[in-house]
Amino acid sequence: MSQSWTNWGRNEHAAVDRLHRPERASQVAEIVGTAHKEQRKVKVVGSGHSFTGIAAPAQDQLRLDALTGIVAVDDTRRRVRVRAGTTLRDLNPLLWDLGLAMPNLGDIDAQTIAGAISTGTHGTGAGLQGLAAAVCGLTLVTADGTEVRCSAEEDPGLFQAARVGLGALGVLTEVELQLVPAYRLRAVERPAELMPFLESVQEVADTDRHVEFYWFPHTERVLTKRNTVVDALHPGRPLPRWREELDDHLLSNVVFEGINRLVAWRPSLAPRVNQVSARALSAREFTDRSYRVFCTRRTVRFTESEYAVPRAALVPALLELKAWIEANDEFLPFPVEVRFAAADDIWLSTAYERDTAYLAVHQYHRMDNRRYFAAFEAIARSHSGRPHWGKLHTLGAAELDESYPRFGEFVDVRNRLDPDRVFTNAYLDRVLGP
Repeated sequence: MSQSWTNWGRNEHAAVDRLHRPERASQVAEIVGTAHKEQRKVKVVGSGHSFTGIAAPAQDQLRLDALTGIVAVDDTRRRVRVRAGTTLRDLNPLLWDLGLAMPNLGDIDAQTIAGAISTGTHGTGAGLQGLAAAVCGLTLVTADGTEVRCSAEEDPGLFQAARVGLGALGVLTEVELQLVPAYRLRAVERPAELMPFLESVQEVADTDRHVEFYWFPHTERVLTKRNTVVDALHPGRPLPRWREELDDHLLSNVVFEGINRLVAWRPSLAPRVNQVSARALSAREFTDRSYRVFCTRRTVRFTESEYAVPRAALVPALLELKAWIEANDEFLPFPVEVRFAAADDIWLSTAYERDTAYLAVHQYHRMDNRRYFAAFEAIARSHSGRPHWGKLHTLGAAELDESYPRFGEFVDVRNRLDPDRVFTNAYLDRVLGP
């Protein structure tokens, strides 16, 4: 009997013919090898936090939620080997207990480590790279059931492809991470006026280790977030529990859900609601473990599109988006998010060989996103934007080939490892070709 699958954003749905929950890598190899012989398609799903159909099953679905935990620790080199199904939410405290931390993180920790790197998850920091840049070794099961290991020294071509592999090359079973000593961050969050902040945003991004900001459509207001590393001996000064519950649960989730339901019922209220919300923002400062500062609770469901543009294109692209919103009757209760990343050398990384700014737009899951996201995509594309692999976009293989200098080499690796397309689905057929 088939089962249904839905992603977190509730915008992707699929039927699952067979559901597998392996507990060992050897079982993954058996499942994949059998599927290959029976000419069945296999897709791995993590937390379902991609808004694209990148993890949507065509026939068989693999869930790795029993393939979790730290396998080995190299204290000298500050490296750990982690099973692929381990969520960031579970991994971060384990690393802290070892005196280690990820160099950078995004603002959601529900993803598995395999899903996060495979889709190009990133945090923010003009001098820092995305999560996949911390990967120094991978173990994966290829289409015929063979287990393969790769690193910069061992099969470097596969390694460069598989760090952001889109689930197209095999099933990741282990990830080796290059970590840094555990650190605390001082978080400073303040409201600001949009245009004055944009005049200094590039300088701000180069000054603080982690910088992001949120612009509220229909207003001239932004919320800025700036995080800096504190001395290792700093004891920390977390938010009081009442303030955390008020800001991060009641206001950011419970009240925000109510606001979105109201706007979904009467969209024309969005400008007035955003004006109130933006004016209600208050400054706060706290110091805590890095992962507690990075990651926030998200219970309000939404859909999202995100594009990576060259850093120099950030302000022009954002102002074009602002002008489009003002000229059209599009009502938007969600803020626009802006983050930064340093260039890297990973073939399908959105920051491949260029310093990057990320623009992300969101829409409440009960509201139509199509016109807004299409306008945003057109603007981002006009500035040489590259779409996040796990967030909504309409590009196909021909357009992506133009955006990524090593796209053809990635496809060559895919053809070598999975010529029969055991790991494909409709999304991968679109973005990589059949």
